[in-house]
Amino acid sequence: MILIKSIKEIDYIRQSCKIVAETLQLVKKYVKPGVTTKELDQIAEDYILSNNASAAFKGYSQGGAEGFPATLCISIDDEIVHGIPGLRVLKNGEIISIDVGVKKNGYFGDAALTIPVGEISEEKKRLLEITEKSLYLGIKKAVNENKVHDISEAVQEYVEINGFSVVRELCGHGVGKFLHEDPSIPNYGKKGTGAKLKTGMTIAIEPMVNAGNYYVKTASDGWTVLTADGKPSAHFEHTVLVLNNEPEILTVS
Repeated sequence: MILIKSIKEIDYIRQSCKIVAETLQLVKKYVKPGVTTKELDQIAEDYILSNNASAAFKGYSQGGAEGFPATLCISIDDEIVHGIPGLRVLKNGEIISIDVGVKKNGYFGDAALTIPVGEISEEKKRLLEITEKSLYLGIKKAVNENKVHDISEAVQEYVEINGFSVVRELCGHGVGKFLHEDPSIPNYGKKGTGAKLKTGMTIAIEPMVNAGNYYVKTASDGWTVLTADGKPSAHFEHTVLVLNNEPEILTVS
């Protein structure tokens, strides 16, 4: 069931999204060679708690699996999403995707970005640029009376004409009262199909783009999703409010 939010609910979601955005920008400042992913996770958790909010991902379970053990999903190079922070030390030339969810007043916000660690290759720079641009092209389509796959097609077309591929086994989603709501928002699809977008919907649009093919695999930890060919992947995400003429990006500080 697709949920249309009231003005009061949107205000609550906006508050959570503001903390999400601020958390990402704070963590971004500490991304450099020599830092561990666990250190970044602690910085994020401390900041979220200081805002009288909670980390949406910590303890989150899907399909009866053990709950996610951290505040952030931190995924490096060929890790696409859901990487678990730990003692891994960041190295020059890597790219790190940071995904964070926040719950406050019973409502959620969700966003992600991919950050270079030191100096990265030209291919990785281009991967980040194309992925982020595809996100904004998708967001432009998030207006009243459009269809979900208008977003999907905009992302897919731009990514593929630039020689990269969109992950097909993972997708964006509604977000607000629950961390994951209907509708699902894939990053590929046919324009003019899918659920109809309505003013008052809040959705998370999140292109996951691989430098190689779109096939994926899951690590032995049961969470981390990686590219099957070992090539790098990037991930950008915003929570967006669907409006009549132009969507509002909620995950901005």
